[in-house]
Amino acid sequence: MGSKGIKPEYFFVDVDGVLTDGKFYYTKEGKVMKVFGPNDHDALVALKKYLNIQMVTADQRGFAISKKRVIHDMKFPLHLIPNGQRMTWLKKNFNLKKTIYMADGIFDGEFFEQVAYSIAPANAFYLTKNKADFVTKASGGDSAVAEACLHILKKFFKPWPGK
Repeated sequence: MGSKGIKPEYFFVDVDGVLTDGKFYYTKEGKVMKVFGPNDHDALVALKKYLNIQMVTADQRGFAISKKRVIHDMKFPLHLIPNGQRMTWLKKNFNLKKTIYMADGIFDGEFFEQVAYSIAPANAFYLTKNKADFVTKASGGDSAVAEACLHILKKFFKPWPGK
């Protein structure tokens, strides 16, 4: 058991602004790329033997980019769920009392109040950081997910990578 007496089963990561730097890279042809950070994949692989890891995004225009990185390269599930439907979808499909949720957006603090444990990257919207159980020192797209994974391992499962 970890914080709040929970034994988490799920870790949800909001892709844009957490796994990526959250910036929009456009040319006249449209959205052309996203920046994914270092170390996150390795840390997620270490964590996946303890938790069911799921990635979520609301970015329909950039979905093909996220799909290439998350599904094809990293081998994690990715769900395209509009922000306004996300909490309903989570409640319907997962036990929120056993869910860790990592996000950065302006309305994600509302989700934080409904899940067992919440994490925000250092560069999250200030109101979201205020409601998070843990705020990383690293920014989204710059190893924030890796830091969160190590925090989760230590807080809820007590192993240390490499041991």
